Amino acid sequence: MQDLHRQLIEGQADVPRVGSVVELESIPRYAVLGPDGTPVAPVVPYLRGLTLDDNRPLTIRSYAYDLQRWFRLLWFLDVPWDRATEAEASALVGWLRLAPNPQRRRRKPDAPRPGSVNPRTGKPYLKAGYAPSTINHCLTVICSFYAYHRHYNRGPLINPVPEAVAQRRALAHRAPDGTVPQFRRARLRQRVRQTDPRSIPDAMWDELFEAMTCDRDRAATLLYVSSGSRAGELLGVTPGDIDWAKQMIYVVTKGTDDREPVPVSPQALTILAAYLDTIGLPPAHEPVLRTMRGPDRPLTYSAMRRVFQRVNEKLGTNWTLHDLRHTAANRMANDPNLTLAQVRAILRHTDLATTGRYLNARVEDLFDALQAHYSRPRVQRTFSAGYDAEDIKAVFGG
Repeated sequence: MQDLHRQLIEGQADVPRVGSVVELESIPRYAVLGPDGTPVAPVVPYLRGLTLDDNRPLTIRSYAYDLQRWFRLLWFLDVPWDRATEAEASALVGWLRLAPNPQRRRRKPDAPRPGSVNPRTGKPYLKAGYAPSTINHCLTVICSFYAYHRHYNRGPLINPVPEAVAQRRALAHRAPDGTVPQFRRARLRQRVRQTDPRSIPDAMWDELFEAMTCDRDRAATLLYVSSGSRAGELLGVTPGDIDWAKQMIYVVTKGTDDREPVPVSPQALTILAAYLDTIGLPPAHEPVLRTMRGPDRPLTYSAMRRVFQRVNEKLGTNWTLHDLRHTAANRMANDPNLTLAQVRAILRHTDLATTGRYLNARVEDLFDALQAHYSRPRVQRTFSAGYDAEDIKAVFGG
């Protein structure tokens, strides 16, 4: 048994990808199936509890996939779920740190190497393995899973995942507008590097917009970058969610059922109107952004992402849909006519510190100023006539 643990941590063994996550018509909306095709019994009440606690379906789906990874490891090690210890959690972290992520698999032989940096945008491509934030999220889900069962006197007495007591105490009474206090990471938690959001420089934004080949894509791109909406939020906008007179759209904010107004630019609405005039207005309950090939249906996230992939292949860039939200946030946060509180309201950030991350100067935007600085002649010190050169040298140096 110890040999298997060590082999996983050292990357000498891989966990078989058995079982699956399926969507259900009833509560809970998702289930984890074992190798025999039956639901994993301990997971069912936990996911049902998440549903009753008013968590979103996508949250439950994410938790189901994290628990699938955990149970795959336990099946491989032949450890019952209620006998798991920190040794199994350590093996999980070691495995995920070195294992390739199936979602990062490259199909094209000439695709950029995972983890390399795009020379045009300066953005790195995703690495082949699991990100530190993904590993931390998986540990959080497993910790919550065992805490749930411990409440009902099931499972091990000690949670297999070391709990972050220092973090819980530090964040217990923090106000959303306050600064994030420092705290020590719990054991097994990975260090997540904080980076500045990557927005699209104005010059590269112009070429990106010009590369769009139809009014639908131009309208969607302008709506994203003028409203700061998330990808899924904008794709759900229906004819009834557009207020043409007030130049607003209504979106359902991520993680909630709240329908909130978001301002958009007149240019975006002009191109959207031209697009709708061409295809005709869809039914009131249907999204306005539609597919262009095959039967008429709403544009999906995958299809919109494919639009960006084609543009990236043409331009040699690696921009993403979420970069448009970063671009909108950067433009708004650095506009002297908008306050940070106003930008936070438009972007619908819960924490003001999140909005404050966009208050930065990008080197790409300072290009002209830097070129003028580099080409400016060096200032030569001069002194009024009448002073002795030896006296000046003694006072100011040679």
